[in-house]
Amino acid sequence: MKFLLDGLPVYFPYEYVYKEQYEYMLEIKRAYDAGAAKGGDGHSVLEMPSGTGKTVSLLSITISYQLAHPTKIGKLIYCSRTVPEIEKVLEEMRGLLDYIRSHLGEHTPPFLGLALTSRKNLCIHPDIRAERNGKVVDAKCRGKTASFVRSKNEGKSECDYWNGFEDIGKQEELPPGVYNLDDLRKYGLLSCCVLAIQTIIVPDRRYGEDKVYCPYFLARHAITRANVVVYSYHYLLDPKIAQLVSKELGKDSVVVFDEAHNIDSVLIESMSVNIHKRHVDRATTNIAKLRTKIKTMKDKDAARLSEEYQRLVQGLQAAREASSADAAMANPVLPADVLEEAVPGNIRQAEHFVSFLERFNEFLKVRLSVLHVVHEPPNAFLQELSEKVHIERKPLRFVAERLQSLVQTLELVDVDDMASLVLVANFATLVGTYQQGFSLIIEPFDDRAPSIPDPVLHFSCMDASVAIRPVFERFQSVIITSGTLSPLEMYPKILNFRPVSMRSFDMSLPRTSLCPIIVTRDGEQTALSSRFEARDDEQVIRGYGALLVDMCATVPDGVICFFVSYTYMENIVSTWADQGIIDKLRHNKLVYIETKDAIETARALESYNKSCENGRGALLLSVARGKVSEGVDFEHHFGRAVLMFGIPYVYTQSRILRARLEYLHDNLGVKENDFLTFDAMRHAAQCVGRAIRSKTDYGIMCFVDSRFARADKRTKLPQWIQRKIKAGHQSLAANEAVSVSKEFLREMAQPYEKNFGVHLLSADQIAEMQGLDPSEAAARAAAATDAVSAASKAAKVAAEAAKAAEAQASAASDGTTGAVAIAAPTSTSTSGHASKKARIIPE
Repeated sequence: MKFLLDGLPVYFPYEYVYKEQYEYMLEIKRAYDAGAAKGGDGHSVLEMPSGTGKTVSLLSITISYQLAHPTKIGKLIYCSRTVPEIEKVLEEMRGLLDYIRSHLGEHTPPFLGLALTSRKNLCIHPDIRAERNGKVVDAKCRGKTASFVRSKNEGKSECDYWNGFEDIGKQEELPPGVYNLDDLRKYGLLSCCVLAIQTIIVPDRRYGEDKVYCPYFLARHAITRANVVVYSYHYLLDPKIAQLVSKELGKDSVVVFDEAHNIDSVLIESMSVNIHKRHVDRATTNIAKLRTKIKTMKDKDAARLSEEYQRLVQGLQAAREASSADAAMANPVLPADVLEEAVPGNIRQAEHFVSFLERFNEFLKVRLSVLHVVHEPPNAFLQELSEKVHIERKPLRFVAERLQSLVQTLELVDVDDMASLVLVANFATLVGTYQQGFSLIIEPFDDRAPSIPDPVLHFSCMDASVAIRPVFERFQSVIITSGTLSPLEMYPKILNFRPVSMRSFDMSLPRTSLCPIIVTRDGEQTALSSRFEARDDEQVIRGYGALLVDMCATVPDGVICFFVSYTYMENIVSTWADQGIIDKLRHNKLVYIETKDAIETARALESYNKSCENGRGALLLSVARGKVSEGVDFEHHFGRAVLMFGIPYVYTQSRILRARLEYLHDNLGVKENDFLTFDAMRHAAQCVGRAIRSKTDYGIMCFVDSRFARADKRTKLPQWIQRKIKAGHQSLAANEAVSVSKEFLREMAQPYEKNFGVHLLSADQIAEMQGLDPSEAAARAAAATDAVSAASKAAKVAAEAAKAAEAQASAASDGTTGAVAIAAPTSTSTSGHASKKARIIPE
């Protein structure tokens, strides 16, 4: 359908739109309007329920806005978490673009949408792609494509795919369309079929069927001209990665962080470093290796070291640009002014820099040989460093970049061997750059194993806003969205920004297909809770087991049960085995357990799905904050009920957590209990949210802990779940919960009718909501479509004229006479749409 949204013609690839989708798109449009008007600060925090078409709504409003106002916003940077989620976004985008083409026809503006991921997922080199370890893939790729390899081979790398991209791919524009990961790999392999029948403009150079493109470098190159880029949010949030792949994105871009409920944790992790004694010991070996390599190079190629020295005199930016193609190590974020400075003289010379690293590493060894816990601010560490080994703060800021430059100069390919030294260098840069919002903690052992010496230095970021601040300042609109963001006001506090809108949307349902209930006690009226004091209480454990047995006997197909930790789950399952509860569970369902091993968990999930498919039914025992709770959907019969046993609080005795809680209280006014409850409830909501993945789905959400009944806990749940908890379902006994579940399942077995005009809106109904006559709204939408078509036609004419002028200039400069422009044979892009490219051949 096509409809007007606050004057904007919106293309939506379905016949009807949900009420919450309409309201969601309206809030996003307001954010884009604010960002375009102010040149920034058009940020929003929006909580959209699971299964309500959040992705297609985001794409529809953004791409429609791009079509109507191409000068107001640039590309859409869509950040998601996992590769399967990225693929889902691209499939929705493909359907939307097909719908837009059905309206605009040949006047559809050229549109490019693509995904970007790691080399491991995109490499097509036969000797590398079989590797499963991403670090091994990266190392082998660098071993074939690094600049020093090319310099020994007349500028050619040892990878034909990279050569194809470098020789032709950079000049050839990726045809319009939507490219998922498989499409990019196919394009890299199939481009030889296109090239085999084309004569390239470059004089006296023909490429045949042996020329192919590297999909990874092709995608990295193409994101600069793509309309929509979809990748993991680490590519934008983690400064160590962002500077490699996202540095050229324009300020007029808009950013969407989907499933962003854990965004603060990602930011904290990206800016923190943990150094164990083994890392320092391995770094000593790495330093010795560097010293040997430097001596060898001085004997064989001293000029190379001299060239590096001159680049470092000019500043880090010049050194970066000179080696950007070989970037092998990602470094912490550095302020722009630091990049313009010359590298301090005491670390420019390679030998001096290695000696500097050695002194710093030896100092860390001494600091790690403590017998008690040390907690100090970065300034105290820097002062002691200066007094004892005479290392000042300024050169520390350059250590990570200086190490990368040296590694490339020495032609070291397998930088994973240097991982420990890289960790030490990253710490040096961070501690030299940031003093506020960070804490340094040295622990002589792990509290959970105090008899085993295992010293570790934690340089921990306390302030999540440090890493995301450049994103808010750089892009005009940033949308933070997820199904579990409540309470919304927490995110502006901990991320330190002012959103133009914050809103939690309800879930409109044609029937009550969501049944959240809170179970506070077992059948014998014993309070159920995962509180530390009750964790070994056999009566509580038996109560949990009895409830699960009854639910598995009542609920068909798949049931998922989440525990607060692996240790707690193992303890309960062991006790259940002794109590005979496991045997009772197996009578109704096949039982599978999530483990810390990713491969074992993947096999368990596969078997669980098969058991649900063949009608046997299955029970999956999982852990909050684990793999299953975040990235796995249990649609329809794969998850008819989800039980959350306990409240998944984080380990509160962690010194790092205690330091962060203290920082949040002192600097942001966030109370300790408020943050801990907020964090626990968002994870609980993520777990139970696995049950509802679409409007046609139905499921039971069972919160099993007496503390869930308290208002301070219950009100921290997402609004769309809170509103569905009936007053009588806020404190149930186990037998009452089973009765409620039976009644709910009987109701879901009945036929129902879709309630059009309330839950589903047509274009005419949307027009009436805006006070417009449907025919008038349709006329306005048609006029807007005509305007987009006319603008697209004018842009195409201008582009063709520019290409013709460029071709004539190229022919003149090449001395070619009598050249004519013809269209290359039509080739079908991976998205199924034909494209034509002009080329010049001698007459």
